[in-house]
Amino acid sequence: MQVKSRHHLRSDEVREIEDALADRVGVDLDADTYELVELEDSEFDVVLVDGEQHVLYVDDEPFLTVEGANAHPPQDRVVTVDAGAISFVSDGADVMRPGIVEADDSIDPGDLVVIAEETHGKVLAVGRAKTAGDDMVGDSGKVVESLHHVGDELFEFTV
Repeated sequence: MQVKSRHHLRSDEVREIEDALADRVGVDLDADTYELVELEDSEFDVVLVDGEQHVLYVDDEPFLTVEGANAHPPQDRVVTVDAGAISFVSDGADVMRPGIVEADDSIDPGDLVVIAEETHGKVLAVGRAKTAGDDMVGDSGKVVESLHHVGDELFEFTV
């Protein structure tokens, strides 16, 4: 991944990110610096929060990266998977109903969500919900499309 451009964000842009994350996932970011890093050949742009890649833009919507979600544990839009799903989710697989043990009822189809493992609560991936949170636990079907996961190119990217 190559950096196309990098610049500090204006205070109104920072406020937009902070408000969006507080509203969507219940996370209060409080940082000194926010830098937007536009990447070539990537569907995402990254925001460095005090030098760490904690925020990404998905379709112009700010959301936590895997690293950001582990540093600032989200309160909302969390999908929890069992131990059997960890290796699949960590490899970028979409999340299937049988692997889900719990999902936030406030999730709507199309929402960005974080996927965490149940034992330690570590976030493994970020994805887009294909169904409502109260319909995610079950026997069959894909319910979350994986967008960013542990070990992917974005996760490994350093500036």
